[in-house]
Amino acid sequence: MMRYVLSAVLLAAALPAHAQTPATDVPLIERAKIFGNPTKAAARLSPDGKWLSWIAPRDGVLNVWVAPADHPSQAKPLTDEKVRPIRSNFWSPDSKVVLFIQDKGGDENFLLYGVDVASGKQTNYTPFEKTRAQVLQISSKIKDRILVGINNRDPRWHDVYSLELATGKLTLVQQNDGYGGFLADDQLKLRIAEKSRADGGVSYYRMNDGKVESTPLVEVGLEDSQTTSPWAFTTDGSTLYWTDSRQRNTSALVAQDVASGKMTVLAEDQRADIGGTLQDKKTGRVQAYSIDYLTQEYVPLSDDIKDDLAFLKNNTKGQFVITSRTEADDKWLVAVDAVTAPDATWLYDRKAKKLTRLYVSRPELEGAPLAAMQPVEIKSRDGLTLVSYLTLPKTVDPTGSGKAGKPVPMVLFVHGGPWARDRYGYNSYHQWLANRGYAVLSVNYRGSTGFGKNFISAGDLQWGRKMHDDLIDAVQWAIRNGVTTGDKVAIMGGSYGGYATLAGVTFTPTTFACGVDIVGPSNLFTLLQTIPPYWEAGKQQFYKRMGDPTTEDGRALLKERSPLNYADKIRRPLLIGQGANDPRVNVRESEQIVDAMAARKIPVTYVVFPDEGHGFARPVNNIAFNAVTENFLAQCLGGRAEAIGNAVKASTAQVKHGAEFAPGLAEAIK
Repeated sequence: MMRYVLSAVLLAAALPAHAQTPATDVPLIERAKIFGNPTKAAARLSPDGKWLSWIAPRDGVLNVWVAPADHPSQAKPLTDEKVRPIRSNFWSPDSKVVLFIQDKGGDENFLLYGVDVASGKQTNYTPFEKTRAQVLQISSKIKDRILVGINNRDPRWHDVYSLELATGKLTLVQQNDGYGGFLADDQLKLRIAEKSRADGGVSYYRMNDGKVESTPLVEVGLEDSQTTSPWAFTTDGSTLYWTDSRQRNTSALVAQDVASGKMTVLAEDQRADIGGTLQDKKTGRVQAYSIDYLTQEYVPLSDDIKDDLAFLKNNTKGQFVITSRTEADDKWLVAVDAVTAPDATWLYDRKAKKLTRLYVSRPELEGAPLAAMQPVEIKSRDGLTLVSYLTLPKTVDPTGSGKAGKPVPMVLFVHGGPWARDRYGYNSYHQWLANRGYAVLSVNYRGSTGFGKNFISAGDLQWGRKMHDDLIDAVQWAIRNGVTTGDKVAIMGGSYGGYATLAGVTFTPTTFACGVDIVGPSNLFTLLQTIPPYWEAGKQQFYKRMGDPTTEDGRALLKERSPLNYADKIRRPLLIGQGANDPRVNVRESEQIVDAMAARKIPVTYVVFPDEGHGFARPVNNIAFNAVTENFLAQCLGGRAEAIGNAVKASTAQVKHGAEFAPGLAEAIK
């Protein structure tokens, strides 16, 4: 126990953050400029091309705004949320209503709302308690209604309803008694039903007139379950597009002739799964697909948009994504990410071959010393290629070469999921941490998606083991390549990244100088006990890929891989952030390990936000936690930090434990 007391003494005796600020001529970028509200975001064109919608602040809270497409300066707010930001919007097929989803305090019970553009009237289309609504299908042909899924009858399953947008009337289309999802065609007819299997796989069934056929159309085993699924029908319903990894590793784009059942491979890439498609607005035929290995690129399949994609590639500075298209397909919205400049959204006139800039998401960052991101391939100890992303502070890499002039402290920033991935592009956490003087490394460890089924399956039952080994291997790569030194690496992340942080400070207790865990599970057994009921269809996937709590062997594995059971081994400073309403990682996941550490007098700082869920949606809360984080890291790694100031008091943060272990926090909450 003496070593833990000594750690606390060393913490208390450390130099104050301002004394550790390295000499640099790179200006400090204010936290609020990186994590505050964007000026504008998430723009969408109405199908008829007459309107633009986007998300922008109204009285400090993100709301939906709308403007005539030819006069964006005439924008007006459509919604008036006072506390929780609206984070996305989309259009009704008749171009009369802007739709959005919103929950309460991060509970993820998302309800569907719509606002009539002409009258400004707002309607809650799913006015139910403890309900999560889903938009299942919006047709290009049927303008007055859409299909939605609602789980108010049974929280595990979403019944399918037809929603009349003008009146708000809901008509039951299909009661769901155990299906993970449905796919409809452009006539809003349900055509495919998805059902989970006991082995973690999925069966897909045809549907006719609301009846599910008894024999599966396609059977998918566990290894293909995350890389094989039906995507969409052509508008005439004759072709069904799939992403399909059966008989191959990476998922291919496959077209199935509905009448004959014949499958035809349209595109595949040995490096990565097909990421998405662009489809003809009239026919639904696939025109192009995207591949995201180190960076994302569009690949045309037909000549009708080949010239447009080439024009955009030649006339944009950065990686571009087509985010919205009119029904006539004469206007596109294109988001351009230059990494070292804030995102910009452009209006593309296809006929005139003209790009017009609509807005920059964060104009306050224009001209700021943003750092370059480098895609790198790192080899794991057993030979896997880990696609990773490195950002170096400009102090040691002023030209953005990806080579550090000298080693600097590093933050290993771990993505959540784990069935998700890191991508190339502007990353607020990378920019913030690099500006504070740290190298930042994000690793697509085994289990991450996008790199084929074998890479996902390599993570099965490897939480805290080979998945963690990949992170350690990446740290060793950074040390060998002069990025950092072994005594100056912190680990940080949210969700699975939070788990990885806890695994880092327990399973490898001297590898990291400190850790920052955001909504991370500490006890895998209790995590699986408290997953949301609407994840019922995916439960067997969790069991097969994490450990099965219904078997003795599974329970033993989950116990062995739970950082909570090794809390006594922690000997490095730890900061934990949690949303009280988190439906995915229950607040008890953080409370358990904080209690275990407190009982052993091991230093830990614990901050809870009573109005947040799985992460911090409100900028004021995100800024508050990051204020604590950067001062915590400055003490641990020796980088620089902006003072906490009023950031914590301006938020809803509740410091439940260990304010004295985070520099400036005790003073900030007085």
